[in-house]
Amino acid sequence: MGDRTTAIGVLIVDDHPVVRLGLRTMLESEENISVTGLAASAREALLEVQRVKPDVVLMDMRMPEMEGPEAIVELRRIQPDLRILVLTNYEEDEYVIRALQAGAMGYLLKSTPQEEIVRAVEMVHNNQRCIQPSIAKRLAETIGREELSQREIEVLTLVAMGLTNKEIAQRLFISDKTARNHVASCLLKLGANDRTEAVTKAIRRGLIRLSE
Repeated sequence: MGDRTTAIGVLIVDDHPVVRLGLRTMLESEENISVTGLAASAREALLEVQRVKPDVVLMDMRMPEMEGPEAIVELRRIQPDLRILVLTNYEEDEYVIRALQAGAMGYLLKSTPQEEIVRAVEMVHNNQRCIQPSIAKRLAETIGREELSQREIEVLTLVAMGLTNKEIAQRLFISDKTARNHVASCLLKLGANDRTEAVTKAIRRGLIRLSE
């Protein structure tokens, strides 16, 4: 086994015991991943995050007591730098958009092959967005047609200048959550996987200019 002290700590959140144990077995077989906790509900996850401070949360979208988007917001409130990857059976646009707007970095279906789930955990840990290709394509077709709002262009210009969400919030006198939501909306509308790709596409389309 590899050096577990530098492994990506993952908290698995799913209300089905078989799924939790299956994911744990799968992820623990990877040298660079360590499962630091298991939770059967969003409320358990909130307690576990405080206890084990994971790097990544791998969670279902629909669970008892609290819906996925609400849970994502609460988890990130407790640990702002937490990366959240949704692994679910629900692929409707509404679920995907709500999860990403709440702060999820990735969205996969449970039918996803093991190696792709592992790769997604690594990607979101590195602050890269990872969305099921079929879902991403459909979202790009529907949401990608929408124009960026003036505020989103403002936000994306600041992203291009290298500012973090927190710095953007301070510059525009908005909350960190609002800044994060604007960035997520830009990525969705531009069909980008991460901030760099969003900026590149926006510059190419003439939506933003880096003249400062």
